[in-house]
Amino acid sequence: MTSDQQVRRLMKLIGKEPTLSRAAAKAGMDEKTARKYRDSRKLPSECRRPHDWRTRPDPFEEAWEWVRGQLEQEPGLEAKTLFDALQRESPGRFADGQLRTLQRRIKIWRALEGPPKEVFFAQRYEPGKLCESDFTHMTSLGVTIAGEPFEHMIYHFVLPYSNWETGTICFSETFESLSGGLQDALWELGGVPEAHRTDRLSTAVHHVDHPEEFTQRYKALLAHYGMQGRKTQAGSPNENGDIEQRHHRFKRAVEQALMLRGSRDFPDRTAYQAFLREIFVRCNAGRRERFEEELAVLRGLPAARLDADRRVRVRVGQGSTIYVEKNVYSVNSRLRDEWVEARLRSETLEIWYAQRCVETLPRLRGRGRHRIDYRHVIDTLVRKPGAFENYRYRDDLFPTSRFRMAYDELRTRIPWRASREYLTILELAAHETESGVDDALRRLLAQGEPINAAGVKKLLASGEAEAAPATAVSIDAVDLSCYDELLAEAEVLV
Repeated sequence: MTSDQQVRRLMKLIGKEPTLSRAAAKAGMDEKTARKYRDSRKLPSECRRPHDWRTRPDPFEEAWEWVRGQLEQEPGLEAKTLFDALQRESPGRFADGQLRTLQRRIKIWRALEGPPKEVFFAQRYEPGKLCESDFTHMTSLGVTIAGEPFEHMIYHFVLPYSNWETGTICFSETFESLSGGLQDALWELGGVPEAHRTDRLSTAVHHVDHPEEFTQRYKALLAHYGMQGRKTQAGSPNENGDIEQRHHRFKRAVEQALMLRGSRDFPDRTAYQAFLREIFVRCNAGRRERFEEELAVLRGLPAARLDADRRVRVRVGQGSTIYVEKNVYSVNSRLRDEWVEARLRSETLEIWYAQRCVETLPRLRGRGRHRIDYRHVIDTLVRKPGAFENYRYRDDLFPTSRFRMAYDELRTRIPWRASREYLTILELAAHETESGVDDALRRLLAQGEPINAAGVKKLLASGEAEAAPATAVSIDAVDLSCYDELLAEAEVLV
């Protein structure tokens, strides 16, 4: 079949070659074919007749009106669903291989007669006018810290005009994470854009019962930096499309860097943060020119950062616990019945009393969780050992797995005084050293000796409560000759 390229070459050669036959030969076609295209002055694609006829009967001609009616009533129906319905109504009439025919016909109907589709409009950005941010989950990348799974998120910040981006590790979509991440990004950027856009974070940006309003804390954050606040409409993540696309590309870059690194494990969080920072630097390297345009028009930073913590005044209950953000935390029993101020940060919870920070606790993620420190309540538990057995938060009072193993051994051997004996051991951990008691329990368990507070105290006093060496495990080489014998016997039987 003659192509358009051959005919174009022929037309160029006709004016250069002495005869038509030589021009046709160089163009790779017959002389008669060359004469036809020379006289018609048309390309092969312009001479072809449009294919507007069917090569075989339409198997869905009689059923199409029913299919069309179903699509007009419910446009979301899939071709496979309608095809299965046709097969049920007319068994043996439609073969499985005809599904593709129905899919093509429905596709054409959707394009010509179906409901209109949503259209996305490309936006033109101006330097320094807008920044966008959002949270993205990173757990699927399988990163570990010292061998332990590291479930985390990234607060991701981007300038849509230059695509300059940065991010901060966080663990939940709280206002504290948003405020800390946004301020980190602005101070790293060295300036402030006119507006900040994010999605509809109910905990940070807007009230659930008044979705048109920003929260007071978010308004205060924007006012501190002189930025306007914008948010996407409900169910329209495409309005924050730049940051959504950067999520995808950044996580793909991290995935590739992890594969190249050969390991997804990091010795500590600092090493992982440095790894992510290097990726951000590499991503931003090719955006310098447009980024310089943005820097030239950004407004200046305020004199200092805004304190991002949230302060809640709570009363310490009779169990020496406080209830903050639907989570339970223990505090020192000396504060029972007192009013304290809990200052929530993105990763920590500070307990303030009489203008002093008396405790800094890791902030719990999620809702309905609890963190009870045995050091806060051990003095009372030793005097009331009967309360330990059915204590609601008893599992929090086993600092390590060996403490739990010790308690189980005591319950098996001396159930009538297991709680009292275990609490005495726990008191040693609180007032002496937790690691020392843990090592003592490990030695006693490894030697098969009975667990008791006196034995643990003796090991602590003698200095012998050092960690026992790890058990050496040796595996004998597997002899595979037995499998060869089995295969030989099987061949004989066959």
